Amino acid sequence: MTGERGSAVLPQGRRAWLGLVAVLAALVVVALAGLYAGGSRPGAPDRRIGAAAEDTGPAWRDVALGVDFLGEPGGAALLVAAAAAGALVVRRPRAALLVVLGPALAVAATKLLKPLVGRTIHDGSLSFPSGHTAFLTAFALAVALLATGRTGPGRAYGPALVLGAPTAAGAAMGWAQVVLGAHYPTDALGGWCTALAVTPATAWLLDRTADRQARRSVDATPPGPR
Repeated sequence: MTGERGSAVLPQGRRAWLGLVAVLAALVVVALAGLYAGGSRPGAPDRRIGAAAEDTGPAWRDVALGVDFLGEPGGAALLVAAAAAGALVVRRPRAALLVVLGPALAVAATKLLKPLVGRTIHDGSLSFPSGHTAFLTAFALAVALLATGRTGPGRAYGPALVLGAPTAAGAAMGWAQVVLGAHYPTDALGGWCTALAVTPATAWLLDRTADRQARRSVDATPPGPR
């Protein structure tokens, strides 16, 4: 049982505050969805941020294309496969599952939300929330939980990394989506918050399921000879 608890992807000390982050993120998604439902125009924040993004030069646009690739099927598969393999190498099977399921479920949530919200951009493409932003945010959070779940120095800077990594990843992908004209800034914010809501919940469910199976395995083990 000790080994199982030690391999938790969402340790007890982080469960409460990440749960709070998830709840707040979900509320932001609901608020933005209600604000922009059925719309096809940028809001005031979108216009201000979008105007700044329009000044981006060709070199930065190439950078944005590179970041965007990480959210495409090929780039996403490479990231997930590498991180999951690394988790298995260090014997963290739950973390390997989170690296796969966290981003997958976050993207699935954006696909479910898009037709419900009905916000469109350009030629009528559904835009809220951004699936690319949700993917990279969820991936970064899963990797941060993997990195800080190990014993050692990761314990000290864990909270900063767990919050900082998905924030940086979400900001980078959100910037790329705005520069490329694929999403409004508030779409990117919605994708970021979707990932912050879905990934901690996925981690909690993985830990709960694994712990329950471990207890059943212990209970089913016949007692040894006295």
